[in-house]
Amino acid sequence: MHRQSCNAAMAFGLIFTATTLTFSQPASEGPHSPGWFMRGSAPDPGGRLAVGPGGRVLMPSGGIGSLRGGALTGCMADAANFCAGQTGLGARGCLTQNTDRLSLGCKTALAALPPPTVSSVPQCGHSPVCGNRLGGARSELQRVTWKQTMGYTYTYPVDMPQGGGGVSAIQIDSKGNMWAFQRNAPGQPQLFKFGPDRKLIFSVGDDVIGHQEKAHGMAVDAEDNVWICDANGSTIMKISPQGKLLMTLGVRGKRGDWDEAKGQRLLWQPLQLAFGRNGDIYIGEGHGNESPNDTDLDDLANNLGAARVLHLDKTGKFISQWYGNSVGQGKFSMVHGIAVDPGNGNVWLADREEYRLVVYTADGKFVKTVQMRNLMCTVAFDPNGDLWVASGQDGQLLKIDRNGNVLGAVGNGMGFGEGEFIESNYLTWDKQGNLYTGDTSVGRVTEMVAPKKK
Repeated sequence: MHRQSCNAAMAFGLIFTATTLTFSQPASEGPHSPGWFMRGSAPDPGGRLAVGPGGRVLMPSGGIGSLRGGALTGCMADAANFCAGQTGLGARGCLTQNTDRLSLGCKTALAALPPPTVSSVPQCGHSPVCGNRLGGARSELQRVTWKQTMGYTYTYPVDMPQGGGGVSAIQIDSKGNMWAFQRNAPGQPQLFKFGPDRKLIFSVGDDVIGHQEKAHGMAVDAEDNVWICDANGSTIMKISPQGKLLMTLGVRGKRGDWDEAKGQRLLWQPLQLAFGRNGDIYIGEGHGNESPNDTDLDDLANNLGAARVLHLDKTGKFISQWYGNSVGQGKFSMVHGIAVDPGNGNVWLADREEYRLVVYTADGKFVKTVQMRNLMCTVAFDPNGDLWVASGQDGQLLKIDRNGNVLGAVGNGMGFGEGEFIESNYLTWDKQGNLYTGDTSVGRVTEMVAPKKK
């Protein structure tokens, strides 16, 4: 689910009607952070752009203006008339049902789209957060972009499969191998392992992990096992360094709540996970706080659905869980990213649409909320223990202190060019200090090469 919090956006004055990539004057630099300026949004291709060698985006013949943002830009007027409040697949379904009322341009755009993936998991239906998005369209937002002062350069170290979708997550293991998790069609591999030379070692296909309905977060544990999150498929899988399936948390195709007392161990929108210093597992769940849950589902296993953190031991045994409930100190509306502070074991949550980080102790006691100026797509700690966030569709990776002050920025903002992102996502580092991330809307991996130390 992609939405912008109306309140959060308005609080920072981010909602504008301009869609061009315009710049305002940089703000004066503060004592802790570089200056920042407002930058317009780029259209979102929805993961369907072709990417050539070296990460070069191959633009359609009609240029950037012909892209269908989220597959629906060409139908925005019709969607406003017939599908008020709906976005994404919901709007697409609504438009399809109103074909006789659509403009010729919208009919043509819909006919050109590939068929949507059929999910085995019930979709969000009549919860208050389903199909009732508030605030301006993403393409109309102005975004806070920070001046770059850190000296990183950009390269594209691997060529992902042609025709693939966005790359949701990247991880580097202890031996320097790079794992990439890509949103591909059924029957096509989605998990790839590249060596330190960035040549493909192997891919993991549907015969091992099944089709991941929405490839999302990924993490590598202390034994170099890779854990992958299928947000819509409601599973987390543990994969060996050799590409063998070792463990599955949740039940494929069964979305629901974890209730240990009932022996019900289901997941609902698992987005990312992190490991404690003792190997404990922290799972972030929930693209939105969906409580009360879907009123049209007669399913007692799926009657809560609130954004939450699940705390398990390293074998997957339940320890505890805590919930968001949206508003106020210690609350969150989603857990799009999660990380454990290597210094004190605190658990940091990236509450993306509320532009904030929320911090808890290892046992789930609230510590503080850190309000930010950007979308908080994920949070991570680098090998030196410094704190970073990815700003998602704002298109940058930010190094911050533990009070939220921006210390430096990497990335050229939202777009398709070098060092730009439609949605920067989960990030990782190699032993040389180089930074890596994927893009959920463009099938490429960006390596941000750290400046040489003097």
